[in-house]
Amino acid sequence: MVTHYKCPNCGDDMAFDSESGMLTCQSCGRQDQIEDYSEDLKTAVFSEDEAKEYHCENCGAMLITEAETAATTCSFCGAGVVLQERLSGALAPAKVIPFTISKEEAMQAFKKWCRNGRLTPKGFMTADRIKGITGMYVPFWLYDLNTKAKVEAVATKVRKYTRGDYEYTETKYYDVYRDIDLSYVKVPVDASEKMDDKIMDKLEPFPYDQLKDFKTPYLAGYIAEKYNYDDKQLYPRVESKIQKFIDTYISSTISGYSSVSYNHKHINTKKVRSYYVLLPVWMVYYDYDKTEHTFAMNGQTGKVVGKPPISYSKVAAWFGGIAGTSFIVLKLAALAMGGGLW
Repeated sequence: MVTHYKCPNCGDDMAFDSESGMLTCQSCGRQDQIEDYSEDLKTAVFSEDEAKEYHCENCGAMLITEAETAATTCSFCGAGVVLQERLSGALAPAKVIPFTISKEEAMQAFKKWCRNGRLTPKGFMTADRIKGITGMYVPFWLYDLNTKAKVEAVATKVRKYTRGDYEYTETKYYDVYRDIDLSYVKVPVDASEKMDDKIMDKLEPFPYDQLKDFKTPYLAGYIAEKYNYDDKQLYPRVESKIQKFIDTYISSTISGYSSVSYNHKHINTKKVRSYYVLLPVWMVYYDYDKTEHTFAMNGQTGKVVGKPPISYSKVAAWFGGIAGTSFIVLKLAALAMGGGLW
């Protein structure tokens, strides 16, 4: 089933408005609360093959979507549609964080971010080559995890002292035991094979206090995808993701020693629960020097991540400035010590 949200007043397309948090008509301005929206707003079109091919209810155009697409816009008239069956049953998200940054705000924030690039080319900093910007709900799994760690180690404390003509080194050895119970809540892992995992990780954190019960009108006017990987398939990645935090915490409990040597470290992490959510991301496509650069922006916080082009002349000047400053500091230090000019 393909779902459009139509305005009961004028019949035009309705979409989720990030500023008001309501389903809003694009023409007459009618607004409806997401929490209690009327089913009368939906119009449905049925088609075969899991709606991979459908007719736009707004203009009648034939559109084809990829199997993962859960919400999109008509390429001909711009109407927002939701592919209902791709968001039901096991594919239904539990929660969603709605967009709070509009497309216009995202554009301005990205341009500001470009201008702050100290080592990017001058042409890139003008931010006038935005090829496209797309609001997308990216599928994530959130995990609540519990870790139990049992640690055995040998630690030392070293003290050096002098008596008479002799210098002594005193080393004391300690047996260290730790029995640790750690809980992690809402650890995110993106579940789309199209998204770059490193970019998605850097977009964190999302404000999880803004999670809302999932309703399809939040997707109206945006693109959304269903997950490619389930929570079992992604579990090794979430385990790997928290490993460094576990190691850091264990180390923090064994402090004040000269050295620590681990004899035994047994870590057992179990999933308490996991739930499927959609998180808001603005994808920005920027054309510079005949190359398309892709950036992502957190649709709630405005944080931008991506790999911008680097100006090698600016890098050289920056390192030259550091070297010049160091040279001046050394000369001043020499003068202060009576060494004269170099």
